[in-house]
Amino acid sequence: MPIICEPIVSSESLEIAKTRYQKGKIAFESGQYREAVEQLEKASALLARNTRFGGEVQIWLVTAYEAAGRTQDAIALCEQLKRHPHLETSKEARRLHYILKAPRLQRPREWMTEIPDFSALADNKSKISLTANTSKSSLPKKLPEVDFVDLSQVNTKDNRFIWVALIIIVLTLGGLMWYY
Repeated sequence: MPIICEPIVSSESLEIAKTRYQKGKIAFESGQYREAVEQLEKASALLARNTRFGGEVQIWLVTAYEAAGRTQDAIALCEQLKRHPHLETSKEARRLHYILKAPRLQRPREWMTEIPDFSALADNKSKISLTANTSKSSLPKKLPEVDFVDLSQVNTKDNRFIWVALIIIVLTLGGLMWYY
């Protein structure tokens, strides 16, 4: 049985890798895919690739590559990870590879929802607040008043409809039970 030698990873570099991994996941989940790729690549460089944690970081890197539009890099990394020594990592790599190699379906334009680009939103913040301040005249001056009903004036006497409906339901159910 061959002995696999893995590079020794110091506890300091492991902590740095964990921090970068968490930052990469957070960036990915918030839609900042380039930042996620950068953080996950740095975390992966600090880890032994054949460890379980190293494989987990690389699986996240595959999804970040795909989200950032680097599909060929994602496929290449999946092909490497299919031979990973940890079963879970290699299974996930095979599954992702299958998905990445699947043919792209054409969707009709009317099925798509266009997401606006808010990347320049921070630059326009002052313009937006200026516009909001100048357009206050378009807001209504006062909310309409709500008329409250005095419950002591509401007729709460029984109009016998409920009792008639209940009797009809009971007779109908009794007739159905008798019939069967």
